Amino acid sequence: MRALLFLLLPGCLLADEPARPADPDEAAYPAIERFVQVLEQVRQRHPDVEKVTYDRLVNHALEGMLSSLDPFSSFIHPEMALALKDHPDLDPFLPSLGVTLGVRDDGPYIANVQPASPASRAHLLAGSAILAVNGGPPPALPALIASLKRAPGETTRLQLKSPASPQPVDVELVHMAVEDRTVTEATLTDDGKTGYIRLASFMGSCAREMEAALDELEDKGMKRLILDLRGNPGGDLHQTVQILGLFLPPGTPVVTTRGRGGEVLGEPLKTPDKQRRKRDYPINVLIDRMSASAAELTAGALQDLERAVIIGETSYGKGSVQNIIPQGGGTALRLTIATYHTPSGNTPHRKGITPDIAVEFDDAIREKVQLSHRRKSLTPDEAKLLEGWQDPALEAALKTAN
Repeated sequence: MRALLFLLLPGCLLADEPARPADPDEAAYPAIERFVQVLEQVRQRHPDVEKVTYDRLVNHALEGMLSSLDPFSSFIHPEMALALKDHPDLDPFLPSLGVTLGVRDDGPYIANVQPASPASRAHLLAGSAILAVNGGPPPALPALIASLKRAPGETTRLQLKSPASPQPVDVELVHMAVEDRTVTEATLTDDGKTGYIRLASFMGSCAREMEAALDELEDKGMKRLILDLRGNPGGDLHQTVQILGLFLPPGTPVVTTRGRGGEVLGEPLKTPDKQRRKRDYPINVLIDRMSASAAELTAGALQDLERAVIIGETSYGKGSVQNIIPQGGGTALRLTIATYHTPSGNTPHRKGITPDIAVEFDDAIREKVQLSHRRKSLTPDEAKLLEGWQDPALEAALKTAN
């Protein structure tokens, strides 16, 4: 299971004594009896005998139960556990597509979909079986993962059987660039006083990159900042807190973890005790519907503490904590066990962060925003699409700054 741990945000917590379910104990018996009755009816009557073993039926029932809870909980089948045991260095996450692959008795499937990715933009659903890849049957998981590591701009065609549809669907995904740096742009705008920084994710050494970019812009005369978190899928929670410490007073509580019933789990995460530079200039934060997780907590904390004006769309809505819990039979659960909350007690989970200034985006604008985020690698045809175009969210931020 070690290869799956990279999916977890640091600081995942599990309450020692989880609260009891809302329904009484006696409700369990008729529910379990109903499950057993259905199980036996399926075993006795379904014509595909190879599909009605107890292990298979129960494992698929567990998969359905976990996926019904939220988009981030899932059941890890024994086939996946075995694949990871045989290939301990296997990483089932494909960042250029934004999917985590799994394998079960009927073959490979999409275990999770990352926000702000080609897969999420194509509305792929976790639990979808992979029936074909580029017109052919999918190979074993290690070979499948290797074949799907492709260059930015290349396409992959998948045939999927979605849990939401009885018919297979064909999807074409364009691989996105996976940026090595988290700060992908840091510049002064034309007025010479407004800084613009795009933070692509909260992974790696993003807090150091962010501080270095701020230092450089401040030394050049920056008096206000536009922080672009559009399309940012989140990442390391502790890096998030370090970045918030660049703009908020030392020791400020910024993130709280709450379990069932709103119970606070552990101490709130606070900004570092020391701050090298005081940064009290105005800040605008740009978000969109693909800003998720740590990006939402950052925007939410700065909004709650009246440290920034948030501009754009309501964000994705990922503010939960997952834990991997081993089970019997070589299976495991990836289970949501808590939610993250900003200083006001608000959580972005399932509802996102609402901007202070809303900016409407259509698909054409979204495409141009994505192109603008990689101006240095555009093809001539792509560059033409941006000729004379003004980013509406950036324009709104510049008007607010002035």
